[in-house]
Amino acid sequence: MHVTLSDLLNNNQYWAQSLTARDPDYFPRLSKAQSPKYLWIGCSDSRVPANEVVGVMPGELFVHRNVANMVVSTDMNLLSVLQFAVDVLRVEHIIVCGHYGCGGVKAALSQQEYGLIDNWLRPLKGMRYQYREAFEGLTDEEELDLLCQINVKRQVTNVCHTTIVQNAWYQGRQLSVHGWIYDMNSGLIEDLGVSISNAQQLASAFIYSH
Repeated sequence: MHVTLSDLLNNNQYWAQSLTARDPDYFPRLSKAQSPKYLWIGCSDSRVPANEVVGVMPGELFVHRNVANMVVSTDMNLLSVLQFAVDVLRVEHIIVCGHYGCGGVKAALSQQEYGLIDNWLRPLKGMRYQYREAFEGLTDEEELDLLCQINVKRQVTNVCHTTIVQNAWYQGRQLSVHGWIYDMNSGLIEDLGVSISNAQQLASAFIYSH
């Protein structure tokens, strides 16, 4: 089914009218401020819409998305979102959510050149090499699933290695970082069990002293 631009605008009108019918003050109230408790760092994949997969309304989830849900220390876009979420919105939870079958992770597993994106995905090749023994004997699909998981876990620690998150912990703020992965075949999210809530859970080499 081909969706046109007119369809998108009509859908928007229906959506806005439906919410207004249920709560006439919904949009005026929402327009005044946002106070989400969660920052979602996810993949840009169109099949993984952040609000929808966790069933929350606008205003409840602050969202940053990029190819393969990467947390790169030189990415000013990501760092700006993170700083605003932590210091201004004062979120209490940061969720890094990857997904199985990720096209970015799959591209990093191949030897094919895709262009500029190859530079963005290079850390994934490093992870594949670092954990190469764990990939021995796996099928292509199993390799992809495993690297998707490893990537989420790595990005959780990358979030925690930032001065933004560590300064919040130093100030005694309640802030936890979680690693989840979404299965597009079932629509279900799996918690990978790598939550971090304080600097003491990190390797000492990555802890900033105050």
